[in-house]
Amino acid sequence: LWRLGYCARLLKTNHFRTAASNTSFPAVWMLLAQHSGRIPGGLFVVVKKNTFFTMPETVEDRTNPELYLPHPGVRGMTVLNREAFKRTVVVPALKVKKEIVHSVLKSLKQSVLQRPGLKRVVEDPEDEDSRFVILDPQKVPEFSLGESEQQVLKQLSVHPEVSKYHLELTYENFKSEEILRAVLPEGQDVTSGFSRVGHIAHLNLRDHQLPYRHLIGQVIMDKNPGITCVVNKTNIIDSTYRNFEMEVLAGENNLVTKVKENNIAYELDFSKVYWNPRLSTEHGRIVALLKAGDVLFDVFAGIGPFAIPAAKRKCRVFANDLNPESYTWLLHNCKLNKVDSKVKVFNMDGRDFLRGPVREELSKELPLLKEEQKTAFHIVMNLPALAVEFLDVFRHLLVGEPCSPAGLPTVHCYGFSKHSNPARDIQERAEATLGTSLAGRCSTFLVRNVAPNKEMLCLSFQIPADVLYKRPCP
Repeated sequence: LWRLGYCARLLKTNHFRTAASNTSFPAVWMLLAQHSGRIPGGLFVVVKKNTFFTMPETVEDRTNPELYLPHPGVRGMTVLNREAFKRTVVVPALKVKKEIVHSVLKSLKQSVLQRPGLKRVVEDPEDEDSRFVILDPQKVPEFSLGESEQQVLKQLSVHPEVSKYHLELTYENFKSEEILRAVLPEGQDVTSGFSRVGHIAHLNLRDHQLPYRHLIGQVIMDKNPGITCVVNKTNIIDSTYRNFEMEVLAGENNLVTKVKENNIAYELDFSKVYWNPRLSTEHGRIVALLKAGDVLFDVFAGIGPFAIPAAKRKCRVFANDLNPESYTWLLHNCKLNKVDSKVKVFNMDGRDFLRGPVREELSKELPLLKEEQKTAFHIVMNLPALAVEFLDVFRHLLVGEPCSPAGLPTVHCYGFSKHSNPARDIQERAEATLGTSLAGRCSTFLVRNVAPNKEMLCLSFQIPADVLYKRPCP
């Protein structure tokens, strides 16, 4: 158990590193094997696919920096000048007749330059019947081929002499990370992730990157087809309406966009409502728990990522959000997805929603439940900064004799934690607010790592009958 816990922490620590998460994963397994004595057959790591993009550190620039770095004169540039990135490098090349180029490429595929965006075959300006096949400088460091390659060329009647070819590199040939590494001061972190929301790229730049923010925005727009607007968050999320101020760094000032999540389309104004593409897996996980005929109360509904898919599954949905903009877009998206007749939408404070429409519906429905009925009631509270504080509303929310245990509503409450044991932390905070123990009757799911030592979790539990009901005096 100690080994398993250590390995889980090891995997988690490495999984959430930004620059090296993709390249270091095999190394994590090697470390895991060293500490556990073997690679565990029953332990699986699921990498979630979502709309989060990074500019990973390149391997090539370490082995052959001249070929993969822009002109050194771009260091410190704050206004993008694409022409300044041009440079010429000397690379090995093989002169071959044009009719056998394909055969040479196939036979020397291990030695041919494989860099995306660069041509492997170029014309010979002095001989229209010949072509130059560009070779990888790392594989042919001395401008001479090995014995095996020379034997292959001999069979193709190609002279094995390697020429020096002057290859011109332009802005278009470099990757985003390589451009930013060349521009920003040496030694500073340049890896920058961004979220894609329709045509918008959303950045969270660090302080040392701010002087270069407009250049960074333009580079990201250039290197990512379909991105026409790049924004940077300029303050923390407002806990009331869950939106934040942003600055447009590059492209059009159009923040009304369309997104698709779990095969459902949404439209929104990204500057006025909350939307996080990293939560698509979590939205799908909760909706998968619902069955046709179930009832969902979405207390902090946003533009509908829980409510609309639930309605698509033929659930009855009550969706609420305090932000008037979210309320407007929620109505719009319900109509867009043709579920407006199945979703009742409210624009209220979360407490008022729980004490009003939720209490009214539960008071009406729960007494009618029979043992054989399978209708389930789910309450989603996705406001991680504050949701745990709202749990006190459930204390004696209903009056009367408790319904059957199977009919008690299930709450999915989200929260942040910086505790060394985040699952225990969020459970204890919920217990303190509810005034009862949840030991043995709750589950905790790690949603995502928000920042170093800060986790987002989902605590799920059925509301205990002695909490939910206030029995009438005899």
